[in-house]
Amino acid sequence: MTTVYLIRHGETDWNMQGRWQGHADVPLNEIGYQQARLLARRLANEGVPFSAIYSSDLARAYQTAWEIGAVLRVPVQLLPALREIDVGAWSGLTTAEVRTRFADDWEQMIQGHDIPRGGGETVAAVRQRVVTAVEAMVAQHRGQTLAFVTHGGCIRVLLAHAETFDGVGFGRYDHIGNTSITILEIGYKHWRVKTVNDMRHLEAAHKAELISAPPDDAELPDTAQ
Repeated sequence: MTTVYLIRHGETDWNMQGRWQGHADVPLNEIGYQQARLLARRLANEGVPFSAIYSSDLARAYQTAWEIGAVLRVPVQLLPALREIDVGAWSGLTTAEVRTRFADDWEQMIQGHDIPRGGGETVAAVRQRVVTAVEAMVAQHRGQTLAFVTHGGCIRVLLAHAETFDGVGFGRYDHIGNTSITILEIGYKHWRVKTVNDMRHLEAAHKAELISAPPDDAELPDTAQ
């Protein structure tokens, strides 16, 4: 089995403003950096033996990955296929603005249709993109431990794949927190979910502001407020 750590990036200002990010290259804010450093310290203390760290090439993910790699002394390799869902023209808008400007598309989405969000990607397209990328890297590192620093929507489609969910959307996982750890064990034929949304490194800091949980760009409409 190959052990895969899926890590969501730290907090950004757009997260906290409720703005859809997609492929916009929004950096971490100060809270995001604090979260990433706490995560890196935890992984070092636990002695996690990453053979490789792969990261989305968007700044918020790469900056998170860099903090981990610097502490663990493992180089970060950029993997653009780990990017968040492309939300096209919705990028930079709040949910209220999307509802107003793209009312027909929004209605289609809340009715369960997997439309290209903002003219960008469908959830199905993101799932194919991310699963393919992870499988390719796992094939190069059989039996090792890998980190994939990515985005909430990407982690949730990987969980849906692991649980062989074949419907529209993400299955039973509604949210993934900033810098949370999700662990999969991947064999030749089967994926097993070991841990989901573990944020103990933030909880241990006893600072409520660090345990931020803004929605990702692919969350269901009723949670993307």
